[in-house]
Amino acid sequence: MQRDLQYKPFVIGISGASGSGKTVLASQILEEIGSDDVSIICEDSYYKDFSNLGDKRAEVNYDHPDSFNHDLLVDHLKRIIQLRESVRIPIYDYRNHCPSAESRIVNPTKVILLEGILLLADEKLRELMDIKIFMDTDFDLCLLRRVLRDTRERQRDLEFVIHQYIDKVRVMYNKFIEPSRQYADIHVPGGGYNNVALDMLKTKIRAVINEGTQSN
Repeated sequence: MQRDLQYKPFVIGISGASGSGKTVLASQILEEIGSDDVSIICEDSYYKDFSNLGDKRAEVNYDHPDSFNHDLLVDHLKRIIQLRESVRIPIYDYRNHCPSAESRIVNPTKVILLEGILLLADEKLRELMDIKIFMDTDFDLCLLRRVLRDTRERQRDLEFVIHQYIDKVRVMYNKFIEPSRQYADIHVPGGGYNNVALDMLKTKIRAVINEGTQSN
């Protein structure tokens, strides 16, 4: 479906370590601004389908760039930004480590919030962003958040979560995610609960929305 949006959607990329507060920040912005003007796209929705691996899919390194279908994400973003088309994106099943049978529609809104761990490591994605944000969050806090999330929400075993963090998550952060912070326009400390940063972003987003409204 094509929407009557008279100007280019403004894309804000939010990256950082797992548990750094990316989703918190995006959700706060959405709650403050409203879903009529803001949409959220999560990089996690574009995990590749490893269901053919059976029980071994839990052993996949999901923090490596090769585990994501960034080509599909780039295609969807271009359709939203350039063609003003709605796209149907996958919904990932974290408990079973595979895409679910369900999907959701994302419309071309005035602002697109794109959040994920490896967004800034991909040049094609960076080129589609108007603002690039990196969440600078203490690693101890990231680990605690991940443990709570994965054990409570995703029914993961505590020992599995810790081993995955040590063997894969931390290693991939050092290799891919941390080096990508150099591409950020804004570094946000505080784990997603930085009111100063949030107020600055809200001010910028409202200015973008108002500018677009006045130009119509």
